[in-house]
Amino acid sequence: MTTLNLGNLATFRLVVQRGSFSAAANVLGLSQPAVSLQIRQLEQFLQARLIERTGRGVKATAAGVALLAHGERIGQAVDEAIRSVSAFSHEISGTITLGTGATACIHLLPPLLQRLRLDYPLLQVGVTTGNTPSIVQAVEENRLDLGLVTLPASGRTLDITPFLNEEFVFIEALAQPHPAESLTPEVLHALPLIAFENGSSTRTLIDGWFATAGLPTIPVMQLGSIEAIKRMVSAGLGYSIVPHMSVAHPNDRKALNVRSLNPLLQRQLAIVIRQDKILSRGIGAIIQMLQKKSELI
Repeated sequence: MTTLNLGNLATFRLVVQRGSFSAAANVLGLSQPAVSLQIRQLEQFLQARLIERTGRGVKATAAGVALLAHGERIGQAVDEAIRSVSAFSHEISGTITLGTGATACIHLLPPLLQRLRLDYPLLQVGVTTGNTPSIVQAVEENRLDLGLVTLPASGRTLDITPFLNEEFVFIEALAQPHPAESLTPEVLHALPLIAFENGSSTRTLIDGWFATAGLPTIPVMQLGSIEAIKRMVSAGLGYSIVPHMSVAHPNDRKALNVRSLNPLLQRQLAIVIRQDKILSRGIGAIIQMLQKKSELI
């Protein structure tokens, strides 16, 4: 190797961030030996030991720490070079990676991605689903260009821009309407709840809604899929509280009765991006479309 391999440098940074070769290999979709080979090649090129093993995993040596500082600036310089060259193109192109929750992926993104494909056929958008903490971490580590997450979210290196307020609604089987006029925590606490699984931002918000009335959340089922929850509810096995976008379209609320809660429960979606991220024309186009989409919801 006669020049610094930027791919090996990125792998080195990820190994240090994750604290192990196996964890970095899992993120990159490579075998652990392949990751180890990249690190050895980098060490051979620089003639320095960059990583040492400890009882808790791996950490950077003094030489590795110095390289990490330069690696951050090198990454920024590469992004700036790509941006400068792209400015000469009249077409918005390239590849953008986006992370979001499953509900937004199913109900918010498809028309937006369809519009992007029509307007910018050379732009490729890759979508990854996950919970808020995993998406925020991926954006911080530069594995995703931007994320759409449910607040609260935080990160020292991130810009977090709220763009959509969304109501949560009560759903029940259309064949089993509930007679109560006001759907309060006290009323719903006595009914069988089919809830999102623990650990999700959605579940945290629902738990908080019941907690305002001093009540615990006691579900009869806990599922990780909004579509699975809706199927269970439509079968008459209980009720649920879901984001409005998941039942906004007539086809998405077949066999379901949809009502507002009292008090209202809302969530706030936000765009998450690194503060030092070079805003390519493609990223700018996505952000602009998201903001326009929010005005229509």
